[in-house]
Amino acid sequence: MSGGPLPRAFFDRPVEEVAPDLLGRVLTHETPDGTVAARITETEAYAGPLDPASHAYRGRTPRVEVMFGPPGHAYVYFTYGMHYCVNLVCGPDGTASAVLLRAAEIVAGEDAAAARRPRSSVRDLARGPARLCQALGIVREHNGLDVCSGGPLEISAGAPVDPAAVRTGPRVGVSGAKDVPWRYWIDGDPFVSQYRAHAPRRRPRTGGARPETR
Repeated sequence: MSGGPLPRAFFDRPVEEVAPDLLGRVLTHETPDGTVAARITETEAYAGPLDPASHAYRGRTPRVEVMFGPPGHAYVYFTYGMHYCVNLVCGPDGTASAVLLRAAEIVAGEDAAAARRPRSSVRDLARGPARLCQALGIVREHNGLDVCSGGPLEISAGAPVDPAAVRTGPRVGVSGAKDVPWRYWIDGDPFVSQYRAHAPRRRPRTGGARPETR
């Protein structure tokens, strides 16, 4: 179906070039529950230690180790104590830049995706980064998977989007570098997520773990 994964050289470029170029590409995940494929409609770029909004901004830690590795691997993180999000590592080994996959349209395996999200409309199956991971069955164990080697998780060429149809704007839910226009989406596509600006969270009155953010 996919015609093979995109080459590693595709990801070995500046993250702000890769992010818009991922629009229209197809992410496929093969699992025992069925294969689901999704056409990417929205992405966000994060530039590692150079970017205050990146998980890697403060340097190398066990959590972000995958981001510092070679391009073309999945960086999966857990957020707000309940959701997974998937990124694709970009740039030369050691740069820690990555593209967050924010939204997609399910183009194959809709029944399997719907079984994982039984209360969702077709439009909303993968319309948001957490929904995308739920629909495709992507969880923590997939952190570090090579998406260029023909494994269970891969991204293929799909149908690249006309650059004239690509729009840019600020990223969602970040406080650092919040005005940097590194969110990319397909203009007018119904499968793009709803934009929400960052809203500071009120500190709890008692101690407790802080939620993980982007």
